[in-house]
Amino acid sequence: MPHDPTLERLLSFLQASPTPWHATANMARRLERAGYRRLEETQAWQLAPGERVYVTRNDSSIIALQLPDEPLSALRMLGAHTDSPGLRLKPNAVLHQQGWLQLGVEVYGGALLAPWFDRDLGLAGRVHVRREDGRLQGVLLNVERPVAIVPSLAIHLDREANNGRAINPQTQMAPVLLQGSEEAGLEPLLRRWLYEQHGLETAEVLDFELALYDTQPPARVGVNSELIASARLDNLLSCFIGLEALLDSDGRQGAVLVANDHEEVGSASACGAQGPFLGDVLRRVCEQLGTPGEESFIRLIQASRMISCDNAHALHPNFADKHDAAHGPAINGGPVIKVNANQRYATNSATAAMFRELCREAGVPVQTFVTRADMGCGSTIGPITATELGVPTLDVGVAQWGMHSIRETAGSRDVAHLIRALKAFVNRPALS
Repeated sequence: MPHDPTLERLLSFLQASPTPWHATANMARRLERAGYRRLEETQAWQLAPGERVYVTRNDSSIIALQLPDEPLSALRMLGAHTDSPGLRLKPNAVLHQQGWLQLGVEVYGGALLAPWFDRDLGLAGRVHVRREDGRLQGVLLNVERPVAIVPSLAIHLDREANNGRAINPQTQMAPVLLQGSEEAGLEPLLRRWLYEQHGLETAEVLDFELALYDTQPPARVGVNSELIASARLDNLLSCFIGLEALLDSDGRQGAVLVANDHEEVGSASACGAQGPFLGDVLRRVCEQLGTPGEESFIRLIQASRMISCDNAHALHPNFADKHDAAHGPAINGGPVIKVNANQRYATNSATAAMFRELCREAGVPVQTFVTRADMGCGSTIGPITATELGVPTLDVGVAQWGMHSIRETAGSRDVAHLIRALKAFVNRPALS
């Protein structure tokens, strides 16, 4: 297997980012190592031309800004999302059934449920505690070893299991965590893990946002390592690719990387793409580095372009009939332009033409995806961001299999393809 530093960084990022909070923290650390300065939304900002800054909201969404030395006239925007479908713990998660401590779960987003059975599951997320001195603090928790499993029912007890049986997430998806007495609970375990990871020996757990995740590490797969298999490729793969392109750019142009939480559940939140986060940040930047006022902001947005990056459905060799015959993107065939006449994707002919030209200049192959006319179509942050800001936008992504599964698959060569295309975009002097 040939050594590829970029793919090694990708696999490490995927492994270390089991939740949106961890992904955002990891992106922030990498930005800081590259010289980006953290901004706080509650404080006054003092920005200067040529600076590199970033800001987070809810600790699960992040915006990084590369400010040009010249007057701010246009922004090259890259968009992605930090969340992935899965199983989240309910607030009162403890269940005692048949001598087992189990956890009540809620399905987050459009998760493909069947692959969750019989997997080694860790637990991660954000926990808020009261310190001994009375301070409230939010901390990240990541129990990386397998502590839970959702066991399948033996086929001997359900002869129809392979005949399309529906899965009930309320009654059939509760993972088993601990065998023991009826007094066993989740809070003592959380306190133990918080002490192990943060030294919080006496802190009181007040609330949490925790998710289960597959502890199997990401891997390169295939005889020639053609594939990458991992949890959360949708859409941490785009977060990583966008960050790589931004950090590897020449730094001369105004550029933005935004990675929103809550895309998988509609983006309607304070830190989601339908919320005010990106608009709030860009207005503050425009006030300081552009001409103050709404007209100046509108002119900046209309001179800018957004590339929304979210993975695309690759042609599946076992289910080729699920694709339009003329629009079946191939794994390792290059970035995919995503088109939908009903605006489920934000691409139009002008923004698609710009991206095709970028790919030509970068020597990158490019593909197009349109869903079958008799099937529904998913969406992305692209149309939402375009609606909220009015910025000309297109949707692109890496082709993948198994979208919304606990383990997804993409092409190892497509990572470099999209990084090169996005780097050409960030470096491009003129957008029109």
